[in-house]
Amino acid sequence: MKAMILAAGKGERMMPLTAKTPKPMLEVAGKPLMEYHLEKFIAAGINQLVINHSHLGEQIEIYFSTGKKWGVEISWSREETPLETAGGIIKALPLLGDDPFIIINGDVWCDIDISTLTEGGALKKLKTGENLAHLVLVENPLQNPGGDFGLENHQIVNQSDKMFTYAGISIIHPKLFNVQLADQKLGLAPLLREAANKNQVSGEVYYGEWQDIGTPERLHELRKSQDNN
Repeated sequence: MKAMILAAGKGERMMPLTAKTPKPMLEVAGKPLMEYHLEKFIAAGINQLVINHSHLGEQIEIYFSTGKKWGVEISWSREETPLETAGGIIKALPLLGDDPFIIINGDVWCDIDISTLTEGGALKKLKTGENLAHLVLVENPLQNPGGDFGLENHQIVNQSDKMFTYAGISIIHPKLFNVQLADQKLGLAPLLREAANKNQVSGEVYYGEWQDIGTPERLHELRKSQDNN
């Protein structure tokens, strides 16, 4: 199974920290945020990774190179300008292949065990084509009080009495995407909502540690918490 780390965003809300450093390369406890993702995939037995980049992306590529230092194989998907989440995935599909793959946002912090996704029943439904995606959800943070999706009988719904926030971690089948939209900016949420309307997206709620490192203040709080561990 392959995995993709999404690292092409400009990190505009993180300015001035991202003026000279791409957001996934901002350090926490002495390591770039994205390095923790690599370690989680390795622990889950995933050693074929695809990483997209755009803003200051050469810094990411220089640091991680081929992945040999970590015992993984990294393929790079380079974007002249950020194509947003779905657009970036579509561009990288030739590197990802025809089977379901895991994606994770490069700017989230989470202590989830990735093997719980790769060994679960959700992946089986993706392989058979019954579902097109499986989302990890979390309780709504302060910056997203209304949530993104509901969860009913293990299936994602667009509206529910109880809403959750998409954690930026999911397993996705390539058939979710229209490859004819290559090299176009395209968000992921509309595709997920369309598939959810067809009952083709499963989900689960993760109650462990999770943070969206979207502002300097959140990064500062994360650094403080890790320094105290």
